Amino acid sequence: LQWSSPPEAIERFKSQEIWFAPPQFYELCRLCNFSSLHELHEFSSDQALEGCERWMPVMLTASDGYMQILPGDELYPEDPDYTGEKKIIMSTDKKVEDLMKEGSVFHRIVIKNINDLAVYVNIQAKYKHKNPVMINSHSYYNSRL
Repeated sequence: LQWSSPPEAIERFKSQEIWFAPPQFYELCRLCNFSSLHELHEFSSDQALEGCERWMPVMLTASDGYMQILPGDELYPEDPDYTGEKKIIMSTDKKVEDLMKEGSVFHRIVIKNINDLAVYVNIQAKYKHKNPVMINSHSYYNSRL
């Protein structure tokens, strides 16, 4: 075991020393907003009174990769499958790059392969949450934040 700060953990992920599932990568990118544990503690104490939002990522399969689409993204369905009972599968013949170029409202994790993730967010977080710092293991697309 080795302790790592969020930016260090992301660097270790990018160099394939360790692996994180997309939700953990997203949360590590959110933790990059804080330079100290004290700062994170202050934020979490203040933010706890604001509320939280329940949401479920929706997987979109593209011809050359995947996206986890999150609430607020223009591709997020109006009636997401919170329980997994509907077995909704979103897919397209388009490439990830084309979907990114065509889009304008992003809240998504782009997955080119198991070790190649990127978070794209240009929406305002609800309940005074912090958006993830957009750190990606590839640089195909420019942020529109």
